[in-house]
Amino acid sequence: MILYIHGFNSSPASFKAKRLRERLAAIGREHDLVCPALSHWPQQALAQLNDEVADVNREELTLVGSSLGGFYATWLTEHLGCRSVLVNPAITPHEGLRAYLGQQKNLYTGHEYEFTEAHLAQLEAMYIAQPGRMDRYLLIHTTGDELLDWRIAVERFHGCRQVVVDGSDHGFSEFGDYIDCVFEFAGI
Repeated sequence: MILYIHGFNSSPASFKAKRLRERLAAIGREHDLVCPALSHWPQQALAQLNDEVADVNREELTLVGSSLGGFYATWLTEHLGCRSVLVNPAITPHEGLRAYLGQQKNLYTGHEYEFTEAHLAQLEAMYIAQPGRMDRYLLIHTTGDELLDWRIAVERFHGCRQVVVDGSDHGFSEFGDYIDCVFEFAGI
């Protein structure tokens, strides 16, 4: 099973989720993808993700987390012992998202909400000071990401398998070119 974890103000309709869904459908495995619409509250989002995988064998589970989803995937990997593919992951969203305090609107659903200090506090409580077993991670990061510095992620996940993509951006429009790498890591 692949659990795709979307990022901040995103949804299951995101570009990367669609590419994964299409590729799995092409090989007759569309049922292997789960991609829930997550709450904007970090604690609720994490509870949703835990519920999705409660009955899944950890050896058969691969998380694919993009941006803030990569932050959640790191927490889950450290607590559940599953594998994670981190795509342009947020490392310290409790710091980086401070600039987004105030009124927010989900890019896909149009849902509006207030992003507050309480959101940041929940994220800070989820921060993993040092990820453990690097063999459980695959990092895919673009050097052209305008929001997240790829060098920070490369250093933080030193020792894991890494694919650094020259150029591109945070949205990673070339993600489809790297899905085979994701599938191989997931054992598909």
